[in-house]
Amino acid sequence: MPVSLVVTADTHVPRRARDLPHPLWRDIEAADVVLHAGDWVDVALLDELERRSRRLVAVHGNNDHGALRERLPEVARLEIEGLRFAVVHETGDAKGREARCAARFPDTDVLVFGHSHIPWDTVAASGLRLLNPGSPTDRRRQPTGTYLTAVADAGTLRDVTFHPVPPRS
Repeated sequence: MPVSLVVTADTHVPRRARDLPHPLWRDIEAADVVLHAGDWVDVALLDELERRSRRLVAVHGNNDHGALRERLPEVARLEIEGLRFAVVHETGDAKGREARCAARFPDTDVLVFGHSHIPWDTVAASGLRLLNPGSPTDRRRQPTGTYLTAVADAGTLRDVTFHPVPPRS
């Protein structure tokens, strides 16, 4: 049975924004599983995501401390519809990322990561798919903030879509 996913990271609420963008909240509430690849900054957002998500799988990032590090692991692993996922915040430099991550996560089909705030969708020679949703609140050098949605279905990840979040005026 297909499982709808929302993938986000680097939300930095309330430092970079007061709240998540409305379209992201809408998709979170509709999704079967929400994956968050760290850098929450405040435990209040974690509490709210837990309340509004059917299932939340999350990790802490380098900007997360205190209760966030106590409640969230550095790496999370799960299986959805025959796909083995891992979620982590940092993967290092872009150069060599695919080979480095394939070696670190050999029993993984999809690696979700954050940290750079740059959307990323590549496949390593091993077949490992690497996904970074970007950031919905801190676009850095990107034209817009982003998050992504996808569907896990019978061992396949399909309908991977990056959603732009226009800057707030």
